[in-house]
Amino acid sequence: MSITIIIPTLKLDNNLEKLLEQLPSDVIIVNGGTDTPSFKINNIINCTPGRGIQLKTGGCFAKGDWFLFLHYDCILSEGWQNALKKHIKNDSNKALVFKLRFDDVGFFPRLLEHWVHFRSIAFALPYGDQGLFISRKLYEGIGGYNDMPLMEDVDIIRRVGRKRLKLSAISITTSADKYIKYGYLVRMIRNGLCLILYKLGVDPSIIKKIY
Repeated sequence: MSITIIIPTLKLDNNLEKLLEQLPSDVIIVNGGTDTPSFKINNIINCTPGRGIQLKTGGCFAKGDWFLFLHYDCILSEGWQNALKKHIKNDSNKALVFKLRFDDVGFFPRLLEHWVHFRSIAFALPYGDQGLFISRKLYEGIGGYNDMPLMEDVDIIRRVGRKRLKLSAISITTSADKYIKYGYLVRMIRNGLCLILYKLGVDPSIIKKIY
């Protein structure tokens, strides 16, 4: 079984370089920004900026039997490749997401990690920064990512459904920059408000202005 890794980005910076160092060769970078990379990138596709359209574009170009969608500012923990192989062998009819960690110390990062873990289990609602490992068959069967300005991760997980979703014990560490910049409580409240508005049927283009 072949795996294509798809990474949407607006920045071709050190975060992306660090992630690429731990990935195999079949990687598609879908770039919505204007940066010129200072390091080697083998497969890059330029695209209209917007995570929904970038993810959708990456899925259209992917050749693998399985897709792994990742945010550019993350690092996968040791054992992630074995976890994917095990998932393919034992749970090929399900999608897999990782356990989220933040690259920051203190009370609030740990609190947020616990909340994300609880939300993923209780509500079957992981976000895109937890990655998404999904077979081509399932991805195409549910219609893939939609071209949305925001909430594309919630949208696709809703279509995957609880019964076809598995949470890995392997963690993925993501950047806490946006939480540090705005404050953890402010960012958490804003994220929660965006989710509520989406559930109420507010247009994602309006929600993006709040986000």
